[in-house]
Amino acid sequence: MRRRQFITLASGAAAAWPLAARAQQPMPVVGFLSSSAPVDRARYLTAFRQGLREPGYLEGQNVAIEYRWAQDQADRLPDLAADLVRRQVTVIAAHDTPSSIVAKAATTTIPIVFASGGDPVKLGLVASLNRPGGNVTGVTFVTAELGAKQLGLLHELQPGAVRVGVLVDPNFALTQSFVSDVQVAALSIGKQIEVLEAPTGHDIDTAFASLAQKPIDALSVGPGPLLDNRRVQLATLAAYHRVPAIYPLRVFAEAGGLMSYGTSITDAYRQAGVYTGRILKGEKPADLPVMQSIKFEFVINLNTARAFGLTFPPGLLAIADEVIE
Repeated sequence: MRRRQFITLASGAAAAWPLAARAQQPMPVVGFLSSSAPVDRARYLTAFRQGLREPGYLEGQNVAIEYRWAQDQADRLPDLAADLVRRQVTVIAAHDTPSSIVAKAATTTIPIVFASGGDPVKLGLVASLNRPGGNVTGVTFVTAELGAKQLGLLHELQPGAVRVGVLVDPNFALTQSFVSDVQVAALSIGKQIEVLEAPTGHDIDTAFASLAQKPIDALSVGPGPLLDNRRVQLATLAAYHRVPAIYPLRVFAEAGGLMSYGTSITDAYRQAGVYTGRILKGEKPADLPVMQSIKFEFVINLNTARAFGLTFPPGLLAIADEVIE
């Protein structure tokens, strides 16, 4: 072989080798952990993928996602998290408070990005918001602290309501804080609170059936994945029993609930996707301050109001972010 030909072939091979090596590198894997079911988190999952795309990651092209869904059975979460750890995923995306707590307990080495309500410091997820430390960071949004605001909106709609039911999942980590917030607010405006506990979907039916013996004038539904995922059941039962209710997320109003006030969870999940992508690019969780989602949504369903024979005061309609007609 002539010297010139050999040099050309050798240099061409050297140029091609890094490309081939890069092409053969394994695709990073995100372990997605949720206490819910896929059908209940479809829009949030879409928002998470949108966030991933902002740093340049597209599922199936340059990142893979391993999904683990507990299907509303929280006792399955430890095994699901342990499976992701055994598979040595690149990042764990924990997408609710129960999943975040379990993921934190499962590993101290794999980076974790949470999307969770409540105070992540009090929950033990991070050392501080500005300096998370360890292998965990993420996005926090207000849930339990909105009980007083939601009760206030109910009062503006139904000022004559005296007995207000508060439906909660007793197993949810933030329930006690939410109930305390509502009780303090109720004292200031002369309301009586009746706490209704529903740890399962069947218990939701039982709670509403109990209203025949202990009628209430209005209802506030607490936060938590179980109740979020039962939004159609809750809206249907509230309509059947003709109980005006306020819910913590816009998806309840879209499902037929009377009104909702809470954080924009889709925006929080998008932000969690962005953080996950940044960690895939090499940033460390300890260096990424916990983000606080501050976008709130007040949604009114006028179709449900008409079915109840209710008229919203102009002041409430004026401050609504969306009115469903």
